[in-house]
Amino acid sequence: MPTVSQNALFGMGNPLLDISAVVDKDFLDKYGLKPNDQILAEEKHKALFEEIVKKSKVEYHAGGSTQNSVKIAQWMIQEPHKVATFFGCIGKDHFGEILKQKAAEAHVDAHYYEQTEEPTGTCAACITGDNRSLIANLAAANCYKKEKHLDLDKNWSLVEKAQVYYIAGFFLTVSPDSILKVAKHACEHNKIFGLNLSAPFISQFFKEPLMKVMPYVDILFGNETEAAMFGKEQGFETDDIEEIARKVQLLPKVNKNRKRIVVFTQGKEDTVATVGDKVTRFPVIDIDQNDIVDTNGAGDAFVGGFLSELVQEESLEQCIRAGHYAANIIIQRSGCTFPEKPDFN
Repeated sequence: MPTVSQNALFGMGNPLLDISAVVDKDFLDKYGLKPNDQILAEEKHKALFEEIVKKSKVEYHAGGSTQNSVKIAQWMIQEPHKVATFFGCIGKDHFGEILKQKAAEAHVDAHYYEQTEEPTGTCAACITGDNRSLIANLAAANCYKKEKHLDLDKNWSLVEKAQVYYIAGFFLTVSPDSILKVAKHACEHNKIFGLNLSAPFISQFFKEPLMKVMPYVDILFGNETEAAMFGKEQGFETDDIEEIARKVQLLPKVNKNRKRIVVFTQGKEDTVATVGDKVTRFPVIDIDQNDIVDTNGAGDAFVGGFLSELVQEESLEQCIRAGHYAANIIIQRSGCTFPEKPDFN
């Protein structure tokens, strides 16, 4: 098995400091939150982040979709540390310092673009019983500047060191030019570039930047609702997930040396993936519904597990097996957290 080198995996996205705490119903009511929901923070939620830290016993984690995935890939690999590089934008503030510390504790080589206009992005997980209400305030994450970070020689040299690249579609709303620059580099050097559809609204409202990147995408990830929306927006005229995967594979592609791989997860249903010219179903690991604590990080975890084997040049089947394993572990815990060591072989 090839040994993995440091900085072999590169991720770029919206870094968020995850702040989780147990709250009561009054706290939810005060901020107009539902017990089980995911929303973007509005003006009325701004004070929530300060209040939750003051009032409650909080746990901090390095979060955001791409950062979660590379963090899980690093956890699955264990040694060496800093296999994963991560770029994103934070604020020069207290939460930014905590985020740097948490990324370092996860052994991710995070190089943040730090600015003073916006505070570090946060995601509050307000836990009531078995429910989690998530409120994300992207703030600084929206302020990434290609010319002030990605284009700098010392940062670009880290991009050049990587063999596998992964970016969640959410970053298309922030810096599509950065994504294109990385995707073109991967293509020109016959390296692997992965993208995630991330959410139905990306295919709907960010169709143009998404389709500019698509010809460079070697591996496309998504779940069943994201796949359905992508198919609808592309006029595929089918709801069949296997058929959508097949059509996505046939979309124009610049690097002809690699056939595009499409991987769609479907919660507890089989994962659908293109293997060569065929579409294959891969059953997920059986789990008692009572053992599921929180499904929120499952998609990020699946990708993280997948990437951990991909960067070691393992087969697609092995990558998917690792993805299923990581997702299975994450959904049995609160938040995108994991035990000290994986038990995957």
